Amino acid sequence: MADRRTRKKAPITDESDYYSPWRDKRDINRISFYSTPMLKHPTIAERSSLKTTKHIWKYGDRLARLAAEYYGDYSYWWVIAWYNGVATEAQLNLGQVMYIPLNLADTLDVLGV
Repeated sequence: MADRRTRKKAPITDESDYYSPWRDKRDINRISFYSTPMLKHPTIAERSSLKTTKHIWKYGDRLARLAAEYYGDYSYWWVIAWYNGVATEAQLNLGQVMYIPLNLADTLDVLGV
């Protein structure tokens, strides 16, 4: 199922030899996927216009769990990661202050998604 990052894009179908081992393993003729979306770099003014809440990273926290709590959808974990400048949870330390944008629609608009 496509999320907002891919909803407006048509899937790419690839029948090239590069993917033949994966197609053979899965007994399929082609692989369909979405291209990587290009996020815009928001201005300081755009970024500061977003309302946020503080969250202290603690043992057991997961970005997906926070996304589910704040946005009702775990698949938006990447929004929280992007806002805090991290690629994975491994970059977060216990006790680290994180900021979570509260309005998902506004945040996605700032990103151009």
